[in-house]
Amino acid sequence: MLTVRDLAAIGAVFVLAGLVKGVVGLGLPTVAVGLLGIWMAPREAAALLVVPSLVTNVWQLAAGPAFRPLARRLWPLLLAIVAGTLAGGLLLPVAGGHPRDAAAALGGALVLYAAAGLAAFVLHVPPSAERLAAPVVGFATGIVTAATGVFVIPAVPYLQGLRLERDALVQALGLAFTTSTVALAASLAATGGLHAQAAGMSLFALAPALLGMWAGQWVRGRIRPDLFRRCFFIGLLALGLHLMLGPFLR
Repeated sequence: MLTVRDLAAIGAVFVLAGLVKGVVGLGLPTVAVGLLGIWMAPREAAALLVVPSLVTNVWQLAAGPAFRPLARRLWPLLLAIVAGTLAGGLLLPVAGGHPRDAAAALGGALVLYAAAGLAAFVLHVPPSAERLAAPVVGFATGIVTAATGVFVIPAVPYLQGLRLERDALVQALGLAFTTSTVALAASLAATGGLHAQAAGMSLFALAPALLGMWAGQWVRGRIRPDLFRRCFFIGLLALGLHLMLGPFLR
């Protein structure tokens, strides 16, 4: 049974996660699942993410100018994300992994993402490589999504490596994140993780997330995005290291 203190903490996490997304255009699931993962299993945290992530990413997807061309180009990636997420969701419970291992995996994903961001690492994916790379990247992203609830690795570096123009990249991220969210919701529902209480809490988290996004858009006009992004990655690196190492040091 969640207490008022739990509800306040969850609300604060989603305000912060929405703030980050409002400023830098991504990061809501990464921040939310990363912080919630401090006191709950990653898949439990991921269940709370479904409604806020779906609403904010559909908005991001709808705002772009090139949905149909992007969908035609990215469909192998998107299909593989769905396949990987569903396969991972069904296989992970069978494997019987300890929640501590899932938290460590989440921490590892955050560390990789933060390190790549701090190093300004950008892939270059030539058009000739997309046919082979897209299904591999998508399936790997799905497995990471099923295990951790975070769907940035390796999909985000891959999409950045396609060298899309800025608006198209933002819409492509929205398309990938929306697909990942729907697939994650289906995976959680199939394994009993998206029960009535989790669905209700996910709906509760929507208002704080939208409030945070509104505040983030206000902040974006008053702070250099590159400075905020750097602070974001430093904080994410520290959080990832805590999730990776904390349980093993106790």
